[in-house]
Amino acid sequence: MLTIYILLGLAVALILWVVGAYNHFVTLVQRCKEAWADIDVQLKRRYDLIPNLVETVKGYATHEKTAFENVTNARARAMNAGGVEERGKAENMLTGALKSIFAVAEAYPDLKANQNFLELQRELSDTENKIQSARRFYNGNVRDLNTGLQSFPGNVIAGFFRFEPREYFELGADEAAQREPVKVSF
Repeated sequence: MLTIYILLGLAVALILWVVGAYNHFVTLVQRCKEAWADIDVQLKRRYDLIPNLVETVKGYATHEKTAFENVTNARARAMNAGGVEERGKAENMLTGALKSIFAVAEAYPDLKANQNFLELQRELSDTENKIQSARRFYNGNVRDLNTGLQSFPGNVIAGFFRFEPREYFELGADEAAQREPVKVSF
């Protein structure tokens, strides 16, 4: 009789462990989704600021048509990007295009003194900082999920319930260039 109780106790413990491990993975997946939503919010804010910035700069630099088209096209690509990797590449292109707008602004002293331009530049800089913070938060959650998925015995439960690893939201191919400080002088 004691053997039956021991086996029954082990079965209950095993079931509780499986349930706990499953719930842990569900929690990690939800944290990744929440973190990605934070990134989306900041990217949307960035997309909303860009048309105002372009219009402000256009008023001063009407002959810089290529730079404006590049920003507009990069913004559209970023807004329509699919997966995490594609989104990262599109965001890198948009960042490069925005740098060209700020380079154009350097040639126009009146624009650099314009309060609307300065406020948009400040808001965009603040948004970029928030995007980086949200990216770190997302990547930390992805790290935790992926580590759990690859560690034993979690990998057994993850494989059984078909939990999938997530991609990091990285700087991409231009990582070294992205890490260089942006030179802006007024």
